[in-house]
Amino acid sequence: QSLVSSSKWLHRYGLKRNKLSLSQILSQIGFQHRKDYVTTLGKPVASRYADGLFPQYKRAQDGSVYNLTAKKELILHFVDCLMGAVELYKQRMEWLTSESRQIFGVIQEQCIVIVLDFGTAAPTEFDLCRDALSMVLVEQVVQIARFNLIRAAEDLMKWQQKCVPVSEHTVKSAVTWLWKLDHMTAVNHTYSAEALLEAMADEAVSS
Repeated sequence: QSLVSSSKWLHRYGLKRNKLSLSQILSQIGFQHRKDYVTTLGKPVASRYADGLFPQYKRAQDGSVYNLTAKKELILHFVDCLMGAVELYKQRMEWLTSESRQIFGVIQEQCIVIVLDFGTAAPTEFDLCRDALSMVLVEQVVQIARFNLIRAAEDLMKWQQKCVPVSEHTVKSAVTWLWKLDHMTAVNHTYSAEALLEAMADEAVSS
């Protein structure tokens, strides 16, 4: 999800603007070996003057051939640019797979409800779930606009009746509410469905 949404990130770090795709690089370090249709022969014919004159690169995608004319310095410049881009992607992947993002992905929507269904979690697992949820509240929910928490149970439990604006106070309040929840035995699957329906009943909610 997050990698698909990385277009803004690519623009932010100039990876698109710096023209680092294969086609863009080839167009800057050489020129395409052209074919033209020869009427007398009735077929397309490639020019031959560049044969042996330039190093050539054949693209596997479409079979097009490029004559490479760049000097070594320019090639090394692109090597540096590409290595820099690779390093940025590595940093991005490390960020995407760290802390709460490793469990929940990246929350992109601005108004969300988190539905809590702890299922058959043992007491220790219940605490681990609350640790993870606290982490996502403090690290990610704090960055969006509005949120709410709903726990699936026989008597459905809501932190707030509707989504509320995000602030330091509301996030702390949600974490406190989360840690005051009692451990319960397994709940009926219909309770989860009811909690989801209740979450979707708030028209402001986008996820």
